[in-house]
Amino acid sequence: MRAVRRVEGRAVVVDRRDIDTDQIIPASWLKRVERTGFGAGLFEAWRADPGFPLNAPGASGARILVAGANFGCGSSREHAVWALQDFGFEAVIAPSFADIFRNNSIGAGLVTAQAGEDAVSALTAALAADPGARVVVDVAERTITVPAAGLSAPFALPDYARWRLLEGLDDIGITLRHADAIASFERRRPSWLPSVRPGEHAMA
Repeated sequence: MRAVRRVEGRAVVVDRRDIDTDQIIPASWLKRVERTGFGAGLFEAWRADPGFPLNAPGASGARILVAGANFGCGSSREHAVWALQDFGFEAVIAPSFADIFRNNSIGAGLVTAQAGEDAVSALTAALAADPGARVVVDVAERTITVPAAGLSAPFALPDYARWRLLEGLDDIGITLRHADAIASFERRRPSWLPSVRPGEHAMA
């Protein structure tokens, strides 16, 4: 997972609350065994409407999604995060996020910037006036800015989540930071305990 310090670029607003993971990526897409290719299914049902924001000119190049409160509620599918990233989004700004979705996002390197309702409303208004405005989500400073509109607002991001994003650490990366301690433990482990050595296979 790559480190994320800042996400900067165009933003798209989907001004709806309680967007659940089935709306983000329908269940029919969960049959895929790959982790890629989910962008085509992102908001699949809603994108059938020509007026949906992701169908607007320039939306395909957006890096930031702005949405209503309780974003990512519903089932715990990681595919929702993968679909957003596969489409090109690197950050989501919303007044609140479902806990499991937020945890899945941080583990995959998708920034969940939890801003206040007033800040999200101001951001939405600024983008309505200038859809191509550059938005900056600064993970290190925990701020959202729209320079052209003179807009700046803080967002909430737990210290642990911020650290993981800045360091580029997914779950495997965190484990590998303890590789020396794990190897030391294995060397001290009594030989009579079950183990899997190179070239061997674990017993079922």
